[in-house]
Amino acid sequence: MVGYSIKNSKELASYINYSNLNNMISEREMTEFLKKAKEMNFNSVVISPTYVPLAKEILEGTNIKIGSVVGFPLGFEDSETKKAEAVTLVEKGADEIELVLNLSHLKDEKYSVIEDEIKQVKQAIGDKVLKVIIETKALEDYEKANAAKAAEKSGADYVKTATGFMTPNHIFENVNDINIFQKHAPKIKIEIFGGINDYKNANQIITGGADKIGSDQGYEIVKRYKDLRENTQVTPKPITLTKKD
Repeated sequence: MVGYSIKNSKELASYINYSNLNNMISEREMTEFLKKAKEMNFNSVVISPTYVPLAKEILEGTNIKIGSVVGFPLGFEDSETKKAEAVTLVEKGADEIELVLNLSHLKDEKYSVIEDEIKQVKQAIGDKVLKVIIETKALEDYEKANAAKAAEKSGADYVKTATGFMTPNHIFENVNDINIFQKHAPKIKIEIFGGINDYKNANQIITGGADKIGSDQGYEIVKRYKDLRENTQVTPKPITLTKKD
């Protein structure tokens, strides 16, 4: 892939869902994280359920959406529990719900069970965004395709590639996942998580067809881009347009 079309740091940030799901983060550290998100004006933050009320308070008056997780990180909870988690998060201020797929059901090809669970959660949260995390690094390509098809059929808004515990090692793995989703679930939106650590990778992923990028390095990616492209002042040397004798 060639050609980097991202125009400025504001546009770059609008593609990124800035993530921090550290289970040992203090309130002070989360506050700093949220202030960084506010500084860069990311599309969203993705945080643990614990800190959704804090995010609602700190991000008040911004366009930054608040995302949080259900069934995280293994997806083993039953559907009723996941639905209850999702409803509680929405009540506390979450705009987007990230539902971890039960991979045991996927391995057993229990697609009706998977679809029913996604439908239940989507219906419970109404017009809020639902993302289904399918952990592509643990799956064969046909399983990725079937998971995406189930998510699309059941009304999910996005399919997301990873929780962060298992992530692709190379950009071409991400592009392969995008290609699979676009072929087998063409209507669902795509969020890539993992393997993206600079703005060039980010632009390649967007050029490749992803709708959003999930990253715990979002601040660093945008700041480096901003420093390089927008904060670097270069004063040209004076020249004359005539040849010197």
